[in-house]
Amino acid sequence: MKNKTFMISIAAATIAVIAAWGFFPLADAFGQSGKAPKKAPSTAQKGGSADGAYKLGALLGLDDPNGYVPVDNPLTEDKVELGRLLFFDKRLSKDNSIACASCHMPGVAFTDGQQVSSGIRRQQGGRSAPASINRLYSKAQFWDGRAATLEEQSIGPFTNPVEHGFVDHDEMIAKMKKIEGYRKLFKKVFGADITIGGVGKAIASFQRTILSGNSPADRFDMGGDEKALSPEAQRGLALFREKARCTKCHSGFNFTDEKFHNLGIGWDTNTVDLGRYMVTKDPQEIGAFKTPTLREISRTAPYMHDGRFGTLEEVVSFYNQGGVKNPHRDELIIPLELTDQEKRDLVEFLHSLNGEGWQQITSPTEFPK
Repeated sequence: MKNKTFMISIAAATIAVIAAWGFFPLADAFGQSGKAPKKAPSTAQKGGSADGAYKLGALLGLDDPNGYVPVDNPLTEDKVELGRLLFFDKRLSKDNSIACASCHMPGVAFTDGQQVSSGIRRQQGGRSAPASINRLYSKAQFWDGRAATLEEQSIGPFTNPVEHGFVDHDEMIAKMKKIEGYRKLFKKVFGADITIGGVGKAIASFQRTILSGNSPADRFDMGGDEKALSPEAQRGLALFREKARCTKCHSGFNFTDEKFHNLGIGWDTNTVDLGRYMVTKDPQEIGAFKTPTLREISRTAPYMHDGRFGTLEEVVSFYNQGGVKNPHRDELIIPLELTDQEKRDLVEFLHSLNGEGWQQITSPTEFPK
């Protein structure tokens, strides 16, 4: 879930800060050379060992995920399972109504399918829930990048009054300490009592197991399976790399440059979420939001940080027109002049980015007592 959205009018935004155009250097793009960066076999996505360590399995199209696990929070089977329990447990909200999984549901590729998410007392936030898939590879978390690590992201929503609703982390930990089962599990996993740091490490560990790879696009581009993509999707891939300019931002094996861009969302409706600017106070980042991964994109509607588009067709049309002009629009965003057939082909390719590696994750059938 997300922090409260900061909304201002276009006029106020323009007066309040200096107009600036941000230029973002390009990362190596998926498919610009015809291949993704590294090959990996398609295997099951999880696995434990005799000593309790948890090794992430390889998936075609992805970098080795084990290389992205921080040394100060190694994966173990027990820690991942504790994180899964915490992720799905609604008792980790003020009124026992909201869990992390309320906005990041396995059934809809770890989103919630809503334009903006709801927290306790059915309060609505101002942003769409980003997919929790492949967060292990991300350099910054949330749409505005305000959390530098998954550990930090994992504990942020607990003290948001619109989300889980605790006054502070101490209030939540005091509530958790009343649950004997959690006290025992934390002692087993961390050798210590329940702490907010331990909560963050456990949930982050679980989130690092939510991966997506081995998509039809991967099998076509890396696996040599010429039948993995339809002719329409193959044409769409060519457009993705070239005329449609998608790889200017959706680059690399995870289809994101991990940077922040202003597309003009909100400037046409006279309401602007300042986005990254509220974190950095950098005028060049007014209205800029993080480039999301495109993996599982057709399963994670609605789209954009405010969930304004319900279909990929709408998204492609938005980019085709060059976003919405504003004083801070990224100069990478320009009209594309795609034909109707080209737009259909591009959408067909985007559907081919649905993969595997996360579907086996389910909610626990019971929780610690």
